[in-house]
Amino acid sequence: MSTTPGTAGVSRRTMLTAAGAVGALGVSAALAGPATAQSAQGGRPVIGPARGDLLHAMSFNIRYDRVGQTHPGEPDYWPERAPLTTAFLRLEQPTILGVQEVLFHQLSAVEAGLGRNYKMVGFGRDGGAGGEYSGIFYDARRLTVKWWDQFWLSDTPDLIGSATWGNTVTRIVTWAELHDSVTGRDFIHINSHFDHQAENARVRSAQVVRDQVAEAGLPVVFTADCNAAAEASAPYDVLVTEGGLQDTWLAADRQLTPYVGTFPNYGTPDPNGTRIDWILATPGVEVRSAAINTWTRDGRFPSDHAPVQALLKI
Repeated sequence: MSTTPGTAGVSRRTMLTAAGAVGALGVSAALAGPATAQSAQGGRPVIGPARGDLLHAMSFNIRYDRVGQTHPGEPDYWPERAPLTTAFLRLEQPTILGVQEVLFHQLSAVEAGLGRNYKMVGFGRDGGAGGEYSGIFYDARRLTVKWWDQFWLSDTPDLIGSATWGNTVTRIVTWAELHDSVTGRDFIHINSHFDHQAENARVRSAQVVRDQVAEAGLPVVFTADCNAAAEASAPYDVLVTEGGLQDTWLAADRQLTPYVGTFPNYGTPDPNGTRIDWILATPGVEVRSAAINTWTRDGRFPSDHAPVQALLKI
């Protein structure tokens, strides 16, 4: 994986050319060794590896490592969350995974859970390996990247680190066109993390994604922590109510888990909580099932967010 830090002068074209350097992910020796998953399902996945022509999509805000600010035994302490992240992903094995917040040194926990057959596209939002990733992981045994790109959610999308819509935190989109060798079809996966403070930035970000989808000419799967309430926010209206995308949680033939808010913040999942992590899809994508996964091991969560999942037929 190409991870050399970039500079503010690096353009999208430069990063796109570097895409060829993104190879199979290595498993970190520090996280080697099996982890047995324990859950309310008795260690069984909610969806697990997809079969046949179905595709398992997941959006997972990993929660960035606050180095030096957390301590052993605290729910947010990354060295104790890392093996949980690995165990959870080893159990569920999504075909495509959009991650948010994860820092470069945290990628190894994701890689270890998914295994050697997965690859990733994306860079840190500060350029190269710097800053949080909104990367896309995919099962390379089945999927091939035809192209991918990353840009900044601002008036200057080619400029690394740019933020012009009222947000003080840099926000990015990573997207890729993928070829599915099982179905012979191509589709686009868009992954992002909208701003947590500026409503204008969230709305503008949603408009950008809506326009991407409209111009894609292919089926699209959108994964994101949108920091906005599903069914009750302006970004949701832009993408779903007006934009025509399917909310996979609502469109699913079956909801495999009870409804809870997707930001329990290491607390008890709340059936009256807000669903801020979404998987959306273009019309025509069949949504067989969906889940909000509150997996724990020994009472510990891998993140402050609950990952969301959907089983799709494209």
